[in-house]
Amino acid sequence: MLGIKYFPQDLNVEGKRIIVRVDLNVPLKDKRIQDSTRIEQVLPFLKDLIKRKSKIILISHLGRPKGIKDSTLSLLPVYKYLKEKLNTNMYFYTGEINDEAKTKTSYLKDSEILLIENIRFFKEETENDESFSEKLGGLGEIYINNAFSCSHRKQSSIYSITKFVKKIYAGPLLKKEIAAIDSVIKNKKDPVTCIIGGSKVSTKVGVIFNLLKSVNSIVIVGAMANNFLAYKKYEIGKSLKETNYEDVVKKILEEAEVNKCKILIPKDCLVSKSFEGVAVSKDREFVEKDDIILDVGPKTIKIIEEIIDNSNTIMWNGPAGYFESKNFALGTNAIAQRISENTKNRSLISIIGGGDTVSAVNKSGLELSFTHLSTAGGAFLEYLEGKDLPGLSVLK
Repeated sequence: MLGIKYFPQDLNVEGKRIIVRVDLNVPLKDKRIQDSTRIEQVLPFLKDLIKRKSKIILISHLGRPKGIKDSTLSLLPVYKYLKEKLNTNMYFYTGEINDEAKTKTSYLKDSEILLIENIRFFKEETENDESFSEKLGGLGEIYINNAFSCSHRKQSSIYSITKFVKKIYAGPLLKKEIAAIDSVIKNKKDPVTCIIGGSKVSTKVGVIFNLLKSVNSIVIVGAMANNFLAYKKYEIGKSLKETNYEDVVKKILEEAEVNKCKILIPKDCLVSKSFEGVAVSKDREFVEKDDIILDVGPKTIKIIEEIIDNSNTIMWNGPAGYFESKNFALGTNAIAQRISENTKNRSLISIIGGGDTVSAVNKSGLELSFTHLSTAGGAFLEYLEGKDLPGLSVLK
């Protein structure tokens, strides 16, 4: 994105207090981290700042505590994880954002880190409160937003804080996210294919309409494909489908024709009578009234694999089926494997995004390689949609 001030690699940060907004919003169960992808992505930049002898103040949220101190959403497990991974002194601050917090940051020695407890424990964060933002800004001399995933939010630690710190920059992780998405919609290497899955068309309508203008083909998979199948008068049985979807699907297909963008929907599928049932492969013409479509079928997988082989850029957002059950993870795993093979063997540009997609990739147990794995969720989709994200606009 033009005009964004990126953190300069040659900037002297020795002895400087640097506020880094990161995304450590990881899934927890019984206070144990279930997926550490987001933390692992943050580590290289933190190690770089440690090496350059800066004093680091980390700000992150976890979940949606709505301004209430909820011990189940504490960053303590994340703090312990970071402490193990980073070879430096690290502290965890659980107090108010006030003079005490400022004193704690002033005590930091070079290369030390202070992690502030879940910033959403303060209601002022989500309210984008200016006086709260000023207190946050007062903790450091430099502010770096390295949390693209939160940049669609107009919140204190993302937006208003930038008014109260002299030097503000975008971090390398944020830069990488923007470059990855731009490679699909702006600086693209044709042919570009987008594989869009998940459960609802409605959550991705804006994205699909924006992509239609700039990509060569869009493959629709997952439960959202049921809306397209139903529109084309195929039986979808008891499968997940949205109400009042016809006009949206009609408009997508019309716009695709105008923009010469191919839309592909499944030719066959794996069905079952229940979510826990046995998978049966059926062509789309033979789905019965009591069937539930839970994955793409072998013919569709073959078509998708050929499309991947003939693409130079792939953007994939949303699993192909009910991947939580291994019976219906075949399509998702096949897509992941084929994209990975092409990325390794012939320099395919591959951008994988969305929480469910990342979960599916991690759950697959396969050794996979992609150009960029995005954990940005909502921000990823909004940027793909062409929206100006508040957290990015203040970095220009």
